[in-house]
Amino acid sequence: MPIGKALELAAESDLDLVEVAPMARPPVCKLMDYGKFKYENAQKAREARRNQALTVIKEMKLRPKIDSHDYDTKKGHVERFLKAGDKVKVTIMFRGREQSRPELGFRLLQRLAEDIQELGFVESAPKQDGRNMIMVVAPHRGAKITRASRESTPDTAAAPAE
Repeated sequence: MPIGKALELAAESDLDLVEVAPMARPPVCKLMDYGKFKYENAQKAREARRNQALTVIKEMKLRPKIDSHDYDTKKGHVERFLKAGDKVKVTIMFRGREQSRPELGFRLLQRLAEDIQELGFVESAPKQDGRNMIMVVAPHRGAKITRASRESTPDTAAAPAE
Protein backbone atom coordinates (compact mmCIF):
# COMPACT_ATOMS: atom_id res chain seq x y z
CA MET A 1 0.00 0.00 0.00
CA PRO A 2 1.29 3.52 -0.62
CA ILE A 3 3.10 5.35 2.21
CA GLY A 4 0.54 8.17 2.34
CA LYS A 5 -2.36 5.73 2.82
CA ALA A 6 -0.43 3.80 5.50
CA LEU A 7 0.34 7.03 7.40
CA GLU A 8 -3.31 8.05 7.16
CA LEU A 9 -4.38 4.65 8.52
CA ALA A 10 -1.90 4.98 11.41
CA ALA A 11 -3.18 8.46 12.29
CA GLU A 12 -6.80 7.24 12.31
CA SER A 13 -6.04 4.37 14.70
CA ASP A 14 -3.72 6.59 16.84
CA LEU A 15 -0.68 4.32 16.28
CA ASP A 16 2.77 4.72 14.76
CA LEU A 17 3.91 3.41 11.38
CA VAL A 18 7.13 1.50 12.07
CA GLU A 19 9.39 0.11 9.35
CA VAL A 20 10.13 -3.50 10.34
CA ALA A 21 12.16 -4.77 7.37
CA PRO A 22 13.63 -1.84 5.38
CA MET A 23 15.74 -4.08 3.10
CA ALA A 24 12.79 -6.15 1.90
CA ARG A 25 11.25 -5.37 -1.49
CA PRO A 26 8.78 -3.78 -0.91
CA PRO A 27 9.76 -2.53 2.61
CA VAL A 28 7.62 -4.01 5.39
CA CYS A 29 5.94 -1.66 7.88
CA LYS A 30 3.80 -2.29 10.94
CA LEU A 31 1.22 -0.28 12.88
CA MET A 32 2.14 -0.23 16.59
CA ASP A 33 2.43 1.96 19.66
CA TYR A 34 6.18 2.61 19.44
CA GLY A 35 6.47 4.17 22.94
CA LYS A 36 4.90 1.08 24.50
CA PHE A 37 7.20 -1.16 22.41
CA LYS A 38 10.33 0.68 23.62
CA TYR A 39 9.11 0.58 27.23
CA GLU A 40 8.48 -3.19 27.13
CA ASN A 41 11.92 -3.82 25.60
CA ALA A 42 13.55 -1.72 28.33
CA GLN A 43 11.65 -3.72 30.99
CA LYS A 44 12.82 -7.02 29.48
CA ALA A 45 16.44 -5.80 29.40
CA ARG A 46 16.24 -4.62 33.02
CA GLU A 47 14.79 -7.97 34.12
CA ALA A 48 17.55 -9.84 32.27
CA ARG A 49 20.21 -7.74 34.02
CA ARG A 50 18.62 -8.34 37.41
CA ASN A 51 18.63 -12.12 36.93
CA GLN A 52 22.24 -12.10 35.76
CA ALA A 53 24.57 -13.92 38.14
CA LEU A 54 27.55 -11.95 39.40
CA THR A 55 30.58 -14.22 39.50
CA VAL A 56 33.22 -13.29 42.02
CA ILE A 57 36.65 -14.90 41.96
CA LYS A 58 38.47 -15.05 45.28
CA GLU A 59 42.13 -15.97 45.42
CA MET A 60 43.95 -18.11 47.97
CA LYS A 61 47.76 -18.21 47.90
CA LEU A 62 49.73 -21.13 49.31
CA ARG A 63 53.35 -22.28 49.47
CA PRO A 64 54.46 -25.87 48.76
CA LYS A 65 55.93 -26.36 52.26
CA ILE A 66 52.80 -25.24 54.14
CA ASP A 67 52.29 -26.48 57.70
CA SER A 68 49.24 -28.65 58.42
CA HIS A 69 47.56 -26.05 60.65
CA ASP A 70 48.13 -23.30 58.09
CA TYR A 71 46.75 -25.63 55.40
CA ASP A 72 43.60 -26.23 57.48
CA THR A 73 43.13 -22.48 57.92
CA LYS A 74 43.49 -21.81 54.19
CA LYS A 75 41.19 -24.75 53.40
CA GLY A 76 38.60 -23.23 55.76
CA HIS A 77 38.77 -19.93 53.86
CA VAL A 78 38.30 -21.76 50.54
CA GLU A 79 35.29 -23.63 51.99
CA ARG A 80 33.78 -20.35 53.21
CA PHE A 81 34.20 -18.78 49.75
CA LEU A 82 32.58 -21.79 48.05
CA LYS A 83 29.66 -21.79 50.50
CA ALA A 84 29.12 -18.12 49.63
CA GLY A 85 28.85 -19.11 45.96
CA ASP A 86 32.16 -17.61 44.82
CA LYS A 87 34.79 -19.20 42.60
CA VAL A 88 38.24 -19.66 44.15
CA LYS A 89 41.56 -19.35 42.36
CA VAL A 90 44.15 -21.33 44.34
CA THR A 91 47.75 -20.27 43.64
CA ILE A 92 50.85 -22.09 44.81
CA MET A 93 53.89 -19.82 44.77
CA PHE A 94 57.29 -21.42 44.24
CA ARG A 95 60.52 -19.73 45.34
CA GLY A 96 64.12 -20.65 44.71
CA ARG A 97 64.74 -24.40 44.76
CA GLU A 98 61.02 -25.11 45.15
CA GLN A 99 60.67 -24.39 41.42
CA SER A 100 62.50 -27.61 40.62
CA ARG A 101 59.81 -29.63 42.53
CA PRO A 102 56.45 -28.70 40.96
CA GLU A 103 55.04 -32.11 41.91
CA LEU A 104 54.86 -30.90 45.55
CA GLY A 105 52.50 -28.12 44.50
CA PHE A 106 50.51 -30.45 42.29
CA ARG A 107 50.01 -32.92 45.15
CA LEU A 108 48.97 -30.08 47.48
CA LEU A 109 46.36 -28.87 44.98
CA GLN A 110 45.08 -32.43 44.49
CA ARG A 111 44.76 -32.82 48.27
CA LEU A 112 42.84 -29.54 48.52
CA ALA A 113 40.54 -30.61 45.66
CA GLU A 114 39.76 -33.89 47.46
CA ASP A 115 39.13 -32.09 50.78
CA ILE A 116 36.60 -29.65 49.30
CA GLN A 117 34.98 -32.13 46.90
CA GLU A 118 31.53 -31.92 48.55
CA LEU A 119 31.44 -28.08 48.25
CA GLY A 120 32.89 -27.52 44.79
CA PHE A 121 34.54 -28.97 41.72
CA VAL A 122 37.79 -28.25 39.92
CA GLU A 123 36.90 -25.96 37.04
CA SER A 124 40.42 -25.69 35.65
CA ALA A 125 43.04 -28.33 36.45
CA PRO A 126 46.34 -27.33 38.09
CA LYS A 127 48.76 -25.82 35.60
CA GLN A 128 52.21 -24.27 35.93
CA ASP A 129 52.38 -20.55 35.11
CA GLY A 130 55.96 -19.37 35.56
CA ARG A 131 56.73 -19.43 39.30
CA ASN A 132 53.11 -20.21 40.20
CA MET A 133 50.79 -23.17 39.85
CA ILE A 134 47.13 -22.24 39.46
CA MET A 135 43.86 -24.16 39.91
CA VAL A 136 40.31 -22.75 39.80
CA VAL A 137 37.56 -24.28 41.95
CA ALA A 138 33.87 -23.44 41.43
CA PRO A 139 30.92 -24.19 43.74
CA HIS A 140 28.38 -26.86 42.79
CA ARG A 141 25.39 -25.41 40.93
CA GLY A 142 22.67 -26.37 43.43
CA ALA A 143 24.56 -25.12 46.50
CA LYS A 144 24.86 -21.52 45.36
CA ILE A 145 23.62 -18.83 47.74
CA THR A 146 22.90 -15.51 46.08
CA ARG A 147 24.70 -12.46 47.42
CA ALA A 148 21.40 -10.57 47.83
CA SER A 149 19.83 -13.23 50.04
CA ARG A 150 23.01 -13.39 52.12
CA GLU A 151 22.84 -9.65 52.80
CA SER A 152 19.13 -9.67 53.60
CA THR A 153 19.30 -12.31 56.35
CA PRO A 154 19.02 -10.71 59.79
CA ASP A 155 22.00 -10.96 62.10
CA THR A 156 20.94 -12.60 65.39
CA ALA A 157 23.83 -11.05 67.32
CA ALA A 158 22.66 -7.55 66.35
CA ALA A 159 19.15 -8.03 67.77
CA PRO A 160 18.28 -5.61 70.57
CA ALA A 161 18.19 -7.00 74.12
CA GLU A 162 14.84 -6.88 75.92
